[in-house]
Parts: sequence; structure tokens; C-alpha cells
Amino acid sequence: MTQPDKKLVLQSGEQFYGYGFGANRPTVCDIVFNTSVVGYQEILSDPGYADQMVVMTYPVIGNYGITDEDFESKQLALGALVVREYCTMPSNFRFTKTLAEIMEENSIPGICGIDTRALTLTLRDKGAMRAAIVDADVTVEQALELIENTPEQSNVVAKVSCRKRWYSRTPNHKYDVVVVDCGVKRTIIEELNRRGCNVIIVPYNTPVEEIRAFNPHGILISNGPGSPYCVPEVVELIKELKGTLPMMGISLGHLLIALAYGAKCEHQQNGNRSVSRPVRNTITNRIETTGMSLEYTVSRESLEGTGLEVSHSGVLDNMVAGVECRKDKLFSVQYHPEGAPGANDSTYLFDKFIKLMEESSNA
Repeated sequence: MTQPDKKLVLQSGEQFYGYGFGANRPTVCDIVFNTSVVGYQEILSDPGYADQMVVMTYPVIGNYGITDEDFESKQLALGALVVREYCTMPSNFRFTKTLAEIMEENSIPGICGIDTRALTLTLRDKGAMRAAIVDADVTVEQALELIENTPEQSNVVAKVSCRKRWYSRTPNHKYDVVVVDCGVKRTIIEELNRRGCNVIIVPYNTPVEEIRAFNPHGILISNGPGSPYCVPEVVELIKELKGTLPMMGISLGHLLIALAYGAKCEHQQNGNRSVSRPVRNTITNRIETTGMSLEYTVSRESLEGTGLEVSHSGVLDNMVAGVECRKDKLFSVQYHPEGAPGANDSTYLFDKFIKLMEESSNA
């Protein structure tokens, strides 16, 4: 076994030696962990993970390679990837590239051979922090200095949102939907297309007058990275549009809708990044298996008097997993109803959005 050529240094001072793959460059990112067994390509290409160093807790990553059809975004914005064992020889008839190849092409560094179990326990106990991947001969002091001197980007949404509007159309469409792009995933757009919607995707900072000019049947506020407090433009947009058109929010969009109604959001020590988080629909009492990628949650106490009602709750922690305002024909969820990766238990929420648009059109 060759000597490790890279190491990961946490902001708290711990270091983990390993082997580099992907792009060969130093990097500093917020480090988080994801407990998914599958879906590393979707995580790699999900704009919601922009500038984050993701630790995969499943021990073997890369075993089915990369397939052209499974990207969630054309722009890969992941900060770095940390794995226990990287598989260099994928076994999948669909694969067109290895994980290392696509990471190198997109300047994403990775490190393998890490004791990800010990690393995850450290992050669980100490909470989210920043970390650096550097050459093995770099001292801890030098790595900590690099972390200290690397500025954090406050508005990551600005990095992943589209620069100009674009369209995703479907034959014989029934509805026109504007998606406010805070880092939207491809499968969200496909779920709308599948239900007869022409979709207009616009930058997160699009003026409300421009959105109204499209004369849409509904608005979707998309998922995305970072803090909801860093995109006040979208909060103001929601305030202007709520009650005038049916509206749906997903992940970050859920948090932004809550802020627009006067609720508050709380930062979580570890967040939650998995594809098997149980959520209870408080209306039907049905349990849904969901995929989440969150750093913030809506404060349940702050919902009082806002007009929003809790529609979904976390089974394990009673978190506010969904809200709705029937009067305004609006609802949002903390998780990803489109799955990818994860279960499809909650795709009915897109049908609910369609029904709201149908009712609004017939009113």
C-alpha cells in the first residue's frame, strides 16, 4: 500500500489521511455528511450541495459509474467528495464515465481511504464546520491558516441560479409554470412537464413584473443551497405574488415561503442529508419516505399567526416538513417530492399543484 498523498483537516484541528482522486487541488468547504446508500451522481450534480464537502457514509462509492441521463444539473457545483473506498472499476452497462473522471473534468477534488465512520461521528458531535483537503505533507497549522483565510460565499444561490430565463416545453400543454431558480433540479422540471406544464425557468432575482408578464398559471420556488436569509429578493417576490397565483415551494423554497409569511428559520447543528427520512402527512396520517438536504428548518412556534398550517411533520424529530395556506392556494415542503435519489412516495404533491392551478383557472 502506497503512502497517503492527501489529508483532510477539520476546522477543529482533527486530521484524516487518505488518497486523492478527481481534481488534484487544495480546497476549503463546509463539510457535511450524507447517509444515502445510492445516488452519488445526483448528489454530485444537485445545486443544493454547491460549495459543500460531502462525506458519504456508505463505504463504497463509484461502483456504478456516471451515466449521462442521471445528472440533476449541467453545472456541477459540489465543493469536494469524501469517501471510504472509491471503486475504480464500475459495473453498470449504462455508465459512460467514472466518478473520478467527471470530478476531474469539473475541478472537484476528492479524497478516499478516510475512516468515514470516525469522521461522521466527529461531525455529529461537534456540528457542521469548515474543512480543507490538502497534500499530506501540509501541516495542520498551515491547513488551519488556509481555512481561516478562505472567504465564505454568503449568497450561494447567485452561483447556481440560471443567468437568463430558459424554457422546458411539452406537447399539448395545459399550464404555464414559472420556476424561480434557486438551484432547481432537472427532475423537478420533468415532473411538471410530465403533467402537461410548459415551464419557464427564471433567475432568482427576476423582478415580479417580469414574472407577471408571462401570465403563468402557477409559481414554483425551487430548492437550492445556503441560508434562506441570504436571498431576500425571493422573499420579497413571494410576498408580492402570494395569494394571486397558486404556489409550490421545495426545500429552500419552503423556507423562503415561511419567511415571506413572517415565520422564522433555525440553523441545525448537523442538518439532514439522506434519502430515507420518514415524514407524516398530518392531513391523511400517511407516512412518506422522503429525501432531504437541509441546514435550516422552519421554527414551529414562529408559525403562529402567520396563516400557514403544518401539513407534514418529521416522524423522528417533529420538524416542520411542510406547510400550506389554503386561502392563498399555496403549499411547500422541506424535502424533495421528486426523489432522485430516493423514494417516490411524495410525487402526488405535483398533482396537488396541478389541481390548485386547475381550480384557480376555473374560478
